[in-house]
Amino acid sequence: MSEVYVGIIALVVLLLLFATGFELGFCMALVGFAGFAYINGTEAAMNVLGRDVYDVITNYGYTVFPLFILMGQIGLHAGIAVRLYNAAHKFVGHIPGGLAMATVLGATGFKAICGSSAATSATFASVAIPEMDRFHYDRRLSTGIVATVGTLGVLIPPSVTLIIFGILTEQSIGQLFLAGIIPGLIIALFFLFIIYGWARINPAIAPRGERSTWKERFASLPELTWILLVFVLVIGGIMMGYFTPTEAGAVGTFAVFALAVTKRGINFKTYVRALNESLRTAGMILVLIAGSAILGHFIAITNIPQHIADWLVDLPLNRYIVLILICFIYEIGGSFIDDLAFMILATPIFYPAVLKLGFNPIWFGMVLGVVLMIGVVIPPVAVCVFVVKNITKEPMGRIYQGVMPFLISLVVVWGMLLFFPQLALWLPSVFYK
Repeated sequence: MSEVYVGIIALVVLLLLFATGFELGFCMALVGFAGFAYINGTEAAMNVLGRDVYDVITNYGYTVFPLFILMGQIGLHAGIAVRLYNAAHKFVGHIPGGLAMATVLGATGFKAICGSSAATSATFASVAIPEMDRFHYDRRLSTGIVATVGTLGVLIPPSVTLIIFGILTEQSIGQLFLAGIIPGLIIALFFLFIIYGWARINPAIAPRGERSTWKERFASLPELTWILLVFVLVIGGIMMGYFTPTEAGAVGTFAVFALAVTKRGINFKTYVRALNESLRTAGMILVLIAGSAILGHFIAITNIPQHIADWLVDLPLNRYIVLILICFIYEIGGSFIDDLAFMILATPIFYPAVLKLGFNPIWFGMVLGVVLMIGVVIPPVAVCVFVVKNITKEPMGRIYQGVMPFLISLVVVWGMLLFFPQLALWLPSVFYK
């Protein structure tokens, strides 16, 4: 049996293992090990297994994961997201749809220190939805925006998704962070327009909130200023070359921790909880990467990525049509397993084809990022929607009625990136000449 057929059979077995609910990283490691052993022998497979696991665990560059994740967890447990929401509430809460807009603004600010979509949706489901209920907001709007706004963390730095993409494709994490800023802010702006338009068309869906005094508004500005300073410190430090992404993660974590201590928003118990959750999440990501590395070595010797790249390039189709097909595969795959896990699985397979088609890898990272944002909120594996449902006990159908307008805006921004690549490439071109 040829290596290609062995690889195809192995990928089918992998999908079947995914369906069993077995840990995804272990599935990839098991299939990769068995396939490599079948082709090159058990001893060679044992060497690959030991080397890949050791390389992932001891790789200094991978310490960027726990650092940025810990930064977000400290901010989450210190109540920074709540204070950001309250600050935004004071400025826009009195206009039509203002409380929902405050959710978008607060979540966008929180994304400057937290890259977890699920954590953001969970936080604002607990904070913003009760406040919107108090002013009789329609649950379609309140649950829909909270479920969708968590996706901003895929593009707005420091994004764990972009870090993983950068490692998988050997691209500059700093450039990826910069590339995600403009598309991420455009999406946030679209969310604001949709909320305002929906509230103007149907005022009953989002009644006005209380108007705050200018004194109250100015008093809330320090909350926004401190987060902005942390963001500038972390991202600016990377852009200016003062420190690497890993060092930026350490600096950012210390800055957020110092801010949390100063604000008396964290104690030893909540710090330990943040540390435990960060280690658990980072461990899960490292297992996925280790499993992907083992599977990747097996897939490489089957030449499947090269065959797929050649086949896609030779298709009698426009290269953008081919790219859309690739994005569609990511969307379908992410509908049945976790989107991040599928990205780790599929990127080594399709990335060579993207390069052969002549696309900029940084730009492709942004296009793929929006695809993953869409995947996070579409069924059947819609993590952010599940989080909101579990907290609010609202029926899935009603939440999706609120998600749909925002989902359409994600598709529009994805199309804008196809037609206007400079939306993603302009900032990296300015700071990385």
